[in-house]
Amino acid sequence: MSQYQDQVVLITGASGGLGREAALQFGQNGAKLALSDINADALEATCAELRDAGIEVFSRVCDVTDETQVNNFVNGAYEHYGRLDAAVNNAGIDPAHNLLADIPLDDYNRTMDINVKGVFLCMKAQIPLMQAQGGGAICNISSVAGVGAAPNMSVYAASKHAVLGLTKSAAHEYGKCKIRVNAVCPFITRTPMLDQSLELVPPGQREAMEKQLGKSAALKRIAEPAEVVTAILFACDKTNSFMTGHELMVDGGMSAL
Repeated sequence: MSQYQDQVVLITGASGGLGREAALQFGQNGAKLALSDINADALEATCAELRDAGIEVFSRVCDVTDETQVNNFVNGAYEHYGRLDAAVNNAGIDPAHNLLADIPLDDYNRTMDINVKGVFLCMKAQIPLMQAQGGGAICNISSVAGVGAAPNMSVYAASKHAVLGLTKSAAHEYGKCKIRVNAVCPFITRTPMLDQSLELVPPGQREAMEKQLGKSAALKRIAEPAEVVTAILFACDKTNSFMTGHELMVDGGMSAL
């Protein structure tokens, strides 16, 4: 039997990058999926691909900064399936990179709204449902930038530090309810978000820039989405029953120094 056979797994930001890969891997491992994204066309394309592969999917367009939309998505998924075994709060953005004093206030507000408020609202909706059913697992997506400094990415780093604060606090508050709350902290990963950053680099220099980005990892390369999702599956696995409040580094050895 597959690792997640007939378990219900909810994923935000599910139409690209880590979210799409997570949906695919959870689905291949037997999960029934509840997927959301703010991009309706991309979400529908992802869901169609998954359904063609025989994976059961409930989906809803959702802006994670809007409490009503979040509640409609999470509660709709629960009503559709009758339970919620795991939730992956993945939706997030990486704003333009600048020195702190050069960051527009609008970038700060938007980043905090999506990366922090979004995770808060999702957990706020998910936790009561998991309490009612006797437990569950939540995996929030932070970053290596949420653990240490991130020059030219101070607002992104602040938002991902905040995700860890929410994760660890919720883990202690709801451990008695058999709800485990962990965070995965990826290194730079080959996702559409990275592609957007590389588009700012002249075409002939992009390969060299990618290699440069990977140099701070012991493995001397950036991560692939599937490698990060392996850790997400581990964090949500029911057999991983004593890990909570943990920041799971998937950084190619960067933090070993």
